[in-house]
Amino acid sequence: MPHESAGPPLSGRRAQAARNDTAILTAAREVFVADPDAPVAAVAQAAGVGISALYRRYPSKEELLATLCLEGLRGFVEVARSALEVDDPWTSFETFLRGVVAADVHSLSVHLAGRFTPTPEHAALADEAGVHAERILRRAQDAGVVRADVVDTDLPMVYEQLAAIRLGDPERVAALRRRYVELHLAGLRAASEPPGPLPERAPTHAELGARWVPRT
Repeated sequence: MPHESAGPPLSGRRAQAARNDTAILTAAREVFVADPDAPVAAVAQAAGVGISALYRRYPSKEELLATLCLEGLRGFVEVARSALEVDDPWTSFETFLRGVVAADVHSLSVHLAGRFTPTPEHAALADEAGVHAERILRRAQDAGVVRADVVDTDLPMVYEQLAAIRLGDPERVAALRRRYVELHLAGLRAASEPPGPLPERAPTHAELGARWVPRT
């Protein structure tokens, strides 16, 4: 979901550059989620722009990947902020989980982690995303509506499991993800009878963060 800033309408070359940027980011997401090793030329072709126009905006593939992930983080934060505005703890939690899955922001995490060097802006957005997600989870647990043995680092694994669903055309993929997010929500909700403990341990923050270290 390309990030759009509020402001007066653009015209002429600036409007065309903005349209090109949106087309490039949309195409890059589709191309690199399908094949992270695809060349930048494949993005230009999918976006319907010249390779020179793409390189004027994004001088390197790494910069393009970094921008894609910034857009993903911004989308996650927007979903979380909206969920925090919901007063009911369970409705807030399920709104958050459904929103993250529908936005498909974690397809970027799955496919692009470790392929560029994160910037301070990535770190700041990731921190904000983590704070919001933990607040949503804790509020639901304090209300007794989400099982108490779930920790914040369990949630990225849920997003990524659902992001891995790719069967059929985009409409069918979205439908299947909606089906399975409900299955996850049913498992996350606190039961009237205490459930048995979850096996094994949740991933650590260090394990999650290590994936973003550039590969050598």
